[in-house]
Amino acid sequence: MNAYPITVSERAGIRYLYFSTDWIQGAMRVAQPNVLELAYTREMMAGLLLREPPWPRNALLIGLGAGSLAKFIYHQLPATRIAVVEIEPRVEIVARLHFELPDDPSRLLVRIDDGARFMLENGESYDAILVDGFDKKGRAGVLDTEPFYRACRARLNSDGLLSVNLLGRGQGFIASEERIAAAFDDRVIFFPSCNSGNAIAFARGDAPVELTLAELFRRAEAIRRQTGLDLTPTVQRLQTQGRLVRDRLFF
Repeated sequence: MNAYPITVSERAGIRYLYFSTDWIQGAMRVAQPNVLELAYTREMMAGLLLREPPWPRNALLIGLGAGSLAKFIYHQLPATRIAVVEIEPRVEIVARLHFELPDDPSRLLVRIDDGARFMLENGESYDAILVDGFDKKGRAGVLDTEPFYRACRARLNSDGLLSVNLLGRGQGFIASEERIAAAFDDRVIFFPSCNSGNAIAFARGDAPVELTLAELFRRAEAIRRQTGLDLTPTVQRLQTQGRLVRDRLFF
């Protein structure tokens, strides 16, 4: 694996992680280090809308970055055990030194490994699998292949959800959607793109997701009160951009 520069910079109270000079890999508001600063990371936690507490009992993150998702789950969902697989050991060091990643292996265990290889092993199943792994050029590589998505499906519990950060790259975005849909037999929903160009895909295990618009708004308010995470804009975007059928989310 060729080494690449990892850079940390700070402006206007926000600390950024870069794997190259122009590609943001993570961000943290210094005054609120456990808040999800980037919009796509907030949307990756929208599984909280789709399943009822105490979901998720355990979560697997493929890709650490600045540790934003790991920190949010650790601090706001204290009953959840977290495993992180990160291919680059320097990223873990930077996350601990500069982005306040907790040192608590009893609840948050970081494993330095190839995420695709890890998923193909026989191992633990998870309620939530969150995939957010890119190289310095914004390429997901093997983490955006049908065999990888099938491996994720095999590691989900019955009420499990896979969330994937997809980065809009023209035709490649459409191809990513097709690969996830094929791996999960169309048990998937693709959220509308964020302003950043990211879009989040959710695919499920055996248990269906079926919620009314009113229930989605009620859950969003409960999540905001419990964790500070406001998913109301996500629900509104699902509504206005045609992801609901007769004011109902089903997949």
